[in-house]
Amino acid sequence: MSTLNVPPIPPSPRDDAMQLHRAFKGFGCDTSAVINILAHRDATQRAYLQQEYRATYSEDLLKRLSSELSGKFENAILLWMHDPATRDAIILKQTLTVSKNLEATTEVICSRTPSQLQYLRQIYHTRFGVYLDHDIERNASGDHKKILLAYVSTPRHEGPEVNREMAENDAKVLYKAGEKKLGTDEKTFVQIF
Repeated sequence: MSTLNVPPIPPSPRDDAMQLHRAFKGFGCDTSAVINILAHRDATQRAYLQQEYRATYSEDLLKRLSSELSGKFENAILLWMHDPATRDAIILKQTLTVSKNLEATTEVICSRTPSQLQYLRQIYHTRFGVYLDHDIERNASGDHKKILLAYVSTPRHEGPEVNREMAENDAKVLYKAGEKKLGTDEKTFVQIF
């Protein structure tokens, strides 16, 4: 498996826009050209490319990509064109309300830092007009809902240093709430995690 790299000196957004426009011409779309351009640009470069495409061709690049591509490839490319927080917001909206794929919801939410989650919540509300917490409340249930809500709404420590005393205390509390007693005190687990 190979790794795609951003070139050290990428072509100008204008050159990229022109190459993409050529890829859309004729019968079908030159998907190899689309991949070779977009897969080798970082989020900032893709944003400049979108601006340049609109300025040069008076057309929204995302709409053009949507009309030229299809299926999972279209979904992947359209998600790739967004900045990471917007991409996460779109994935969360899809997994919470359309596909009801709470595993994917959990993966996105639990793999983000507290500051990333805070920004993601703002983007989600701006883009969809509803709070992420409300969509979780409506579309998840039980302990899964509790932990997702706690994860997105409870301030957590962010940093490389570990407070050993706090970690040992948490371990004792978790032991008492879990293995040491009959049954499990889920509320304690949710609170700590």
